[in-house]
Amino acid sequence: MEYNNKIILVTGGTGSFGNYITHRLFEEGAKEIRILSRDEKKQYDMRNRYNSDPRLKFFLGDIRDAARVDAVMEGVDIVYQAAALKQVPACEMSPYEAVKTNIIGVENIIQSALRHAVEKVICVSTDKAVKPVNVMGMTKAIQERLMLSANHAPANKGTRFCVVRYGNVMLSRGSVIPFFRELLEQDKPLTITDERMTRFLLTLNDAIDLVMYATEHTKGGETFVKKAPSSLIIDLARIVCDMEETEFNYTLIGKYPGEKIHEILITEEELQRTEDKGDYFVVHPWWDKRIFTDLEEEYSSGMEVVQDLTLIKELIIAADIKAELIPVD
Repeated sequence: MEYNNKIILVTGGTGSFGNYITHRLFEEGAKEIRILSRDEKKQYDMRNRYNSDPRLKFFLGDIRDAARVDAVMEGVDIVYQAAALKQVPACEMSPYEAVKTNIIGVENIIQSALRHAVEKVICVSTDKAVKPVNVMGMTKAIQERLMLSANHAPANKGTRFCVVRYGNVMLSRGSVIPFFRELLEQDKPLTITDERMTRFLLTLNDAIDLVMYATEHTKGGETFVKKAPSSLIIDLARIVCDMEETEFNYTLIGKYPGEKIHEILITEEELQRTEDKGDYFVVHPWWDKRIFTDLEEEYSSGMEVVQDLTLIKELIIAADIKAELIPVD
């Protein structure tokens, strides 16, 4: 897909995702990238990181503010909706704040995209939206439904809305590997909530590959999922200690509120709508009446846990190398 004549809006664009997709879109020759976010310091840092590139424009604002969203949407061709409240404990403590951003804010994006006849809107979702057990996941699940149903909005004159769904991204802000490293720097034992816990392993590069694939292939209404290995969290902890050449020492602290043992990316209800596309699964919308048999059971992080810890270490090393090339505060 050609990006060189496109104006692209990235909401929540000063986070890990925003920095990485900005880098990729510049490689693809994007005409203009607009960053809408709330934190002026992160915008300042990102502007400096990209040497005040004139193609990169920053807009302070919150997706909760419909008027601000509408002002920034003018002339936009593609929207990457990544703005969210995504910390599970914080959303548990302040559920309506999560509703205001993850649901009402996203509806503002949808309505503005429809008014401005944007070509495509790609919404970044999470495995926590699948069979949700916490506020963050519940609001993201509603967000997914809002996005997909927008394809059938009476006001839609051709805008294509789709969703990408992935799990915890290695080395992104708030992810477990930087957290483990921080504990080691403080000479503290690593904290494990449950020894059985598994998570999908995805690098930021994988996440951007998924988003670009969705952008290029969406017809409207799909949920795109990248195939990914999974690991026991305790194995990740063990490998981090090995890489830091320190003794593996941990303490069990019990699960956080709303935390699952295993995460799910595709449910049994979605199986007959799921098409295997090689490196990706595409969950077609409910109004697509085709039936697929490509996936026989729900896609869970507990299905095929990586036994070869060397593979996990190689993934972390690759993520570290990429992070050095595209540093994220």
